[in-house]
Amino acid sequence: MYNVLICDDDKDIVAALKIYLSAEGYGIFTAYNGREALEAVEREDIHLVLMDIMMPELDGISATIRLREGSNIPIILITAKSEDTDKVLGLNLGADDYITKPFNPVEVIARVNSQIRRYASLGGMEKKADTLRIGGIVLDDEAKSVTVDGEPVSLTPIEYSILRLLMQNPGKVFSSSRIYELVWKDSAFGAEGTVAVHIRHLREKLEINPAEPRYLKVVWGQGYKMERGDLR
Repeated sequence: MYNVLICDDDKDIVAALKIYLSAEGYGIFTAYNGREALEAVEREDIHLVLMDIMMPELDGISATIRLREGSNIPIILITAKSEDTDKVLGLNLGADDYITKPFNPVEVIARVNSQIRRYASLGGMEKKADTLRIGGIVLDDEAKSVTVDGEPVSLTPIEYSILRLLMQNPGKVFSSSRIYELVWKDSAFGAEGTVAVHIRHLREKLEINPAEPRYLKVVWGQGYKMERGDLR
């Protein structure tokens, strides 16, 4: 079963879309603002997002930008006819399609089916491997274990989650705020110091020389990344 996340601050629209798509056999998750949508995508196995543009807390355009930082799942914007500029902006920033209110249920289903087929055909449904390897670091997500050059390393749950995030995205730079939001599932206001402490602890456990790390790199003024490739 493919799962669709419906995100709109209008509960009647969410309820209507849920009825249409449930009848087609889709699993349905719901959210009522952009922040809830981001949390749902991190927490659940979502295959497509239907996203309203105008929402409180975090609008659909901003949520689309954030989703595209770490996911390629299809995003269909829900727009009003008066939001033509936002439609173009959303498509330019990573949305895949849009539907206009008031919408035709047949059109909604057709667009969702089309995007799901495209995503599946491109291999987007493939799950990430349970075992991640970079250089001498091996993370077994099923066993929740980490080894460095064959030696087991004991990590706290937060340290483990940060390491998994970075190893799943080698070479990608994550700001302290983004790491905090993804790992702690909370607002990142004032979180830079907290993330820095955990990164330091990770380096002490993973690196031969924490002062000159091979794996966990700082990109000054931007954040942290896991170096790509076999570094041994």
